[in-house]
Amino acid sequence: MKGIILAGGTGTRLHPLTLTVSKQLLPVYDKPMIYYPLSVLMLAGIREILIISTPRDLPNFRRLLGDGSQLGIDLSYEEQPQPEGLAQAFIIGEEFIGQDDVCLILGDNIFYGAGLQKMMAEAVQTVKTDKKAVIFGNAVKDPQRYGVAEFDEDMNVLKIEEKPLKPKSNYAVVGLYFYPNEVIDIAKKVKPSERGELEITCVNQNFLKQNRLKMEILSRGFAWLDTGTHEALTEATEFVKAVEKRTGLKIACIEEVALHMKWVSKEQIKQQIKGMKGDYYQYIEHIIK
Repeated sequence: MKGIILAGGTGTRLHPLTLTVSKQLLPVYDKPMIYYPLSVLMLAGIREILIISTPRDLPNFRRLLGDGSQLGIDLSYEEQPQPEGLAQAFIIGEEFIGQDDVCLILGDNIFYGAGLQKMMAEAVQTVKTDKKAVIFGNAVKDPQRYGVAEFDEDMNVLKIEEKPLKPKSNYAVVGLYFYPNEVIDIAKKVKPSERGELEITCVNQNFLKQNRLKMEILSRGFAWLDTGTHEALTEATEFVKAVEKRTGLKIACIEEVALHMKWVSKEQIKQQIKGMKGDYYQYIEHIIK
């Protein structure tokens, strides 16, 4: 399975912060925002990853992450000239995906919780063996802002609506999606919505009609943070700070994840961070020791 991080858009809700820099390069406490979705894909065992962003911002992502070899992964980059919907990622990434299945994660979403790696491994397996799409739902207090799932009494998904005025539940579809390869062809057939975008909800509805959509509900032990507004960005920073201060462990330390997955050696990481200053690199030194 291959992975895509969609880090495009203009981040208008975060202006003036994002007038000169991509939203996904803004700091969430002690690291760039994109470290969080990147670490999720790495924990899922995905090593070939495509980052999609604007022509203006792609050079900065390249400077930050390079080709990924320092983490034992393979990073590619593609432009999204105009933000025309999440489903556009599969069209832009068609050549990159090839004949493989694919996981899409939004560059401004943060996931945290015990058992996350196991849950994603199960999603990868479901796509591979059952040829079903797997999406995730999380309870929210403002479902009108999201794609929302409607359930029957056994919690089977009946319908998914994009930003409904009268939501049928308070479970939002979060920005992490696992699909079989045919998602490319499905995305190509999606017509622009009233917003002029290729909605990911239309892709999910297509799999739902075929009875090939599985939705996992994130339990109370999980945290899902969407960093699209100033308040949400501040809340995410405070959350990460609180967890790291309390536990002494870092969230989304991509070098630590690479070591955990045994994709790089301690000596390799040691050489990479040689001469680096600051708390983040002191933590990595501690991990190596």
